[in-house]
Amino acid sequence: MKLTDLYLFLKSDIERIEEELEIAVQANHPVLQEASLHLLQAGGKRIRPVFVLLSAKFGNYDIERIKHIAVALELIHMASLVHDDVIDNADLRRGKKTIKAQWDNRVAMYTGDYIFAKAIERAAYFKNEDIHRVISNAMYEMCSGEIEQIRDQYNWHQNLKTYLRRIKRKTALLIAVSCQLGAISAGASLTDQTRLFYYGYNVGMSYQIIDDILDFTGSEKELGKPAGDDLLQGNITLPALYAMCHNTEDKNIISETLKKNKTEIDMVPLLNIVKQSGGIEYSKELSKKYLNKAFESLEGLSDISAKKSLRDIAKYIGSRSS
Repeated sequence: MKLTDLYLFLKSDIERIEEELEIAVQANHPVLQEASLHLLQAGGKRIRPVFVLLSAKFGNYDIERIKHIAVALELIHMASLVHDDVIDNADLRRGKKTIKAQWDNRVAMYTGDYIFAKAIERAAYFKNEDIHRVISNAMYEMCSGEIEQIRDQYNWHQNLKTYLRRIKRKTALLIAVSCQLGAISAGASLTDQTRLFYYGYNVGMSYQIIDDILDFTGSEKELGKPAGDDLLQGNITLPALYAMCHNTEDKNIISETLKKNKTEIDMVPLLNIVKQSGGIEYSKELSKKYLNKAFESLEGLSDISAKKSLRDIAKYIGSRSS
């Protein structure tokens, strides 16, 4: 089953969001226009707009109103990816050239800034101060998460708390506020807004942990980048963190290997160390704990089709292999 099968009843509204995204990134400058469309047409799960729409179903659902927040949040996500690729010096995303690879770093940075600006422009449709406070805080936290990741590159002395705080800021928070803002924009109750925020937060944490597992267990074809690329870039994710914390010899092998020239590093032995350490299994268990918390957060919400979709999406995230 595909992820999109879990919310087929939203198909026409999601297509509407896709059209609105293309309108939103239109630019008078030809390079900005081409680069923005290049990113948009690279595809993506559009999971954040989906969470906005599903959460809005618990209030007064009006696609003409809700589309603005769905587009704004997807644009924020897209812009952050452009900046990530510059920081990580990434040439591929989803198997296609990144903007920095297709053009250069300067074009990528200005394109990311432009898309951020278009996100704020879309959010300006709403006069609700709570919406703008939530968005600005999320953007601040995302930036903090990126700075933390840069600071902690090749830092072999991290702990679980540091890792969890980083993925909360980088991934989970934007998914959480997608759910929260979908509910706010539709006038859902404060109680439901809170339930949906925590559902999104816990799903987001699980989602990122699964992503970090797949970086060690997936193929280059599935990932759109080489397996172990996060570790090669010096980003210590949960499976590797577990391996390094539980075996000093493994920690030394990983740290010493990654001091070499990247082009000379054979990642296979490092991938095997992580797989044999129990780090994959530990990470899967922690992901399940977050998923169970997400399911708990759905309790008390009205039993409508959107609730079933939210539950099914969480299950899908917990079992995905790509």
